[in-house]
Amino acid sequence: MEESTLFYSSLALLFLFLAFNLLFQSKHRHENLPPSPLSLPIIGHLHLLINPPLHRPFLQLSKKLGPVFSLRLGSRLAVVVSSLSVIQECLTKNDIVLANRPNLLLSKHLGYNHTTVVSAPYGDYWRNLRRICTIEIFSPNRLNKFHGIRKDEVRRLLLKLCHNSREAFAKVELKSMFTDLILNNLMRMMAGKIYFGEGVSDDGEAKEFRELIAEVVEYSGAGNPADYLPILNWAGNYEKKLLELFKRMDGFLQGLIDEQVLKKAKAEIDAQVGEERLIDESDIAKLPYLQNIMSETLRLYPAAPLLVPHKTSDDCTIGGYNVPSNTIVLINAWAIQRDPELWDDPSSFKPERFESESKDHGHKYLPFGMGRRACPGASMAHRMVNLTLGSLIQCFEWKRVGVEEIDMTEGKGVTMPKVEPLEAMCKARAILHKDLYRAA
Repeated sequence: MEESTLFYSSLALLFLFLAFNLLFQSKHRHENLPPSPLSLPIIGHLHLLINPPLHRPFLQLSKKLGPVFSLRLGSRLAVVVSSLSVIQECLTKNDIVLANRPNLLLSKHLGYNHTTVVSAPYGDYWRNLRRICTIEIFSPNRLNKFHGIRKDEVRRLLLKLCHNSREAFAKVELKSMFTDLILNNLMRMMAGKIYFGEGVSDDGEAKEFRELIAEVVEYSGAGNPADYLPILNWAGNYEKKLLELFKRMDGFLQGLIDEQVLKKAKAEIDAQVGEERLIDESDIAKLPYLQNIMSETLRLYPAAPLLVPHKTSDDCTIGGYNVPSNTIVLINAWAIQRDPELWDDPSSFKPERFESESKDHGHKYLPFGMGRRACPGASMAHRMVNLTLGSLIQCFEWKRVGVEEIDMTEGKGVTMPKVEPLEAMCKARAILHKDLYRAA
């Protein structure tokens, strides 16, 4: 009994010695680090990751500590940036240093050991992947070849909505429909299969896939404590819960709820497209207000509020502070896109701001990132969202379920899914009877 007690006491002392030694060395190895809030022994600031979404407490910390602050997440140093000028410094002056990604459990097990275009380290291999994506997947020619798939999936969505709303307003749950739309579009592009929607909703494979995706979203992002303190992985079994990541489309319909925005968008579509045929991708260029709605939605509700984490491959300076190599850098795009110093009335939904403000707003508009590691699929996302949004506005009348505002509270996950599924009342317009059912 005494030997066992002595063993565990020695082990505990050794662990504490190593921990304090590591802390002492790290403090003296790197001077002039960004300011940091008070931390806890061993875990550092991991307790801040317990209650996502992270971008909101990060914004509050930036108001206290400044636009650049550091966190000690277990054994790893992280720097959080919430200033446009510093972000530009990160992604322009230091773009090569910050062109890497941190080695997270998600990219290790679901990214084929960090070999995908999103998670691969910066270098020749990643450049080849990026070139393949640009030429073979997201080029205008390739996107045009998949135009029929996107058009067909939007038609399937319109038919489903129309079934219960031909004569009067009907309550519809849109979250699952948008999930079906996006996943069907991706699966048809990749495998030529339809897994979701009418006729396959009860299919065992499709049901399992949908459940896996929901779980992946919950455990993805930069807020997984097991990435920073390995013992949590052993205790919580996080690695076995990591599954393939798909982006979710959920928040962009907020613009549909504003009556005046809807009327203006509908008038633009009716004037440019007419009421005898459905909107097509070729019409989008003639619909600037529709594009502004999409831009404003992605400003308020970016798909990834903290973007995909970066990692320094060498020592650099960020915002006047020294940042050592192998540091995780998180870009709070959500905070930048709601910064009152950059945007007029930033919390309000105003598509018109993309008309009245300078057209050169790309430097502060970051839903797809910036620099070398910007999202290569941005052009496909623009086409899909604009076509879907335009079709929903053209083919249906929309209103809220009740008098309450839509609950936009964010849940867990890299893609900021809503806690409450989006529900609205829709009623089919006459154009569906003229075109959609005739085509069907």
